[in-house]
Amino acid sequence: MPTVTTQPRAIVRHVMWTIAPDQEPNAEPMTYALQCVTCSEKSERSEDWGEPQGWGLAHSGRHPSHNSYREEITRPWRTWMKPQPGDRS
Repeated sequence: MPTVTTQPRAIVRHVMWTIAPDQEPNAEPMTYALQCVTCSEKSERSEDWGEPQGWGLAHSGRHPSHNSYREEITRPWRTWMKPQPGDRS
């Protein structure tokens, strides 16, 4: 039977990771929406907080007993490996 020699396909090491809101230029935008707690109807998602807020005021105007809302914020996050002592740049 022939001898097969293989090279490592991956090198694994333990590293510390960090996570934070993604503020890179190509990050997805943060978006906002409101959901009525009474009937579960939702506003459209928007990058401008004023649009869901206007929807909530109009919704309460049409349904005076609907006066509780949930705010939904979608914020992009990013992870990266923390530099380790001795890492090359």
